[in-house]
Amino acid sequence: MPFLETFLLRNLPTDWSWLASPISTLASIVVVFGMVMTGVAYGILVERWVAAAIQNRHGPNRVGPFGLFQPIADGLKPLLKEEVIPARAEKALFLLAPALAAMTTLGAFAVVPFGPADDVNGPIRFIAAPAIDIGILYIFALGSLAVYGVILAGWSSNNKYSFLGALRSSAQVVSYEIPLGLSVLGIVLITGSLNLEEIQLQQAKGTFLFGWNVVTQPLAFLLFVAAALAEAHRLPFDLAECEQELVGGYHTEYSGLKFAFFMLSEYVHMIAVAFLASILFLGGWHFPGFAEATSAYPLAWLVKFGVLAAKVGAFVLLFMFLRWTIPRFRFDQLMGLAWRVMIPLAIANFLVVLVVKQFKLNSAWMTAASVALFVGAGLWHATGVQRRISSPRFTRNAAMGA
Repeated sequence: MPFLETFLLRNLPTDWSWLASPISTLASIVVVFGMVMTGVAYGILVERWVAAAIQNRHGPNRVGPFGLFQPIADGLKPLLKEEVIPARAEKALFLLAPALAAMTTLGAFAVVPFGPADDVNGPIRFIAAPAIDIGILYIFALGSLAVYGVILAGWSSNNKYSFLGALRSSAQVVSYEIPLGLSVLGIVLITGSLNLEEIQLQQAKGTFLFGWNVVTQPLAFLLFVAAALAEAHRLPFDLAECEQELVGGYHTEYSGLKFAFFMLSEYVHMIAVAFLASILFLGGWHFPGFAEATSAYPLAWLVKFGVLAAKVGAFVLLFMFLRWTIPRFRFDQLMGLAWRVMIPLAIANFLVVLVVKQFKLNSAWMTAASVALFVGAGLWHATGVQRRISSPRFTRNAAMGA
């Protein structure tokens, strides 16, 4: 039992002891909310620094020492901006859309453990809603609802650019939800649970790093990260809001606090993806040597929390570097990647896991099959490109261009 709940049970009157669990849960919710909001605020600052470094210029450095107070200024600025609602917009849906986008992404953190949830020596419970046996299913259900915020924003704005952005987003999210779900199904089969706490604990009980699911499911890991980036509308998958074609996409008509909610949902989604990738594939808080399932030294909970935070931070930095280094796809390339590449690979990987589990084969077969599928897909794509380059039509078009 966490320290806070134990303290309340010892010090509250007997008639009020029932309040210990709700207060402990409320404390976990406050910590999660504060951690996510702080992560979003300073995540934006770090991304601006990363962009500045890649583009060889100075980033934010004026507000406070080294620009560290810039997030405070950025948070106050939307509150002071004029709230503009287009005259022909559907006002109720126009206002509902950003709130829906923000609520669905924040709600996913209810079942995401942000530390060692099974550690009884910690100050609080490291999960808002513990022992949820359908945790992954709950996250996917909420994630599928997030697209409604985008669709409502595009349709209610009564703007063609916004509507085109909403149509692109709906097609993109529906397409990439399939490989996203299939990539996680293999993990569910291996662990036999939809509970994120149980998935994390089973990896921690493995030998060295070989218990981590990324070892047996490297292809699923790559598919999950790519599909999750597409779900979050991060570059190179931000076709729903690409400024060169659609001005601002689905949020073209939004300003002030309403626009801030859309930005909030994007960054919260990115942090949630980083948490899920760390927990599902990289062992969560586990690290061999000093963050084990059996670690019971003083402040072991703090070390485990730090390990998970470091993994999440590394993923967020990776997503930021990807945004500023890889150019945006064309929309046909975006959809082709999902339907022609990622979905077949995800199905094949899932079938491999089924065969290995059914015939009780060594888990090394899953690793070998994942690598073989990835290499085979690369060779197949390279052969197709070479065939197109050597075709008479391509040669004729190249000659005409020259």
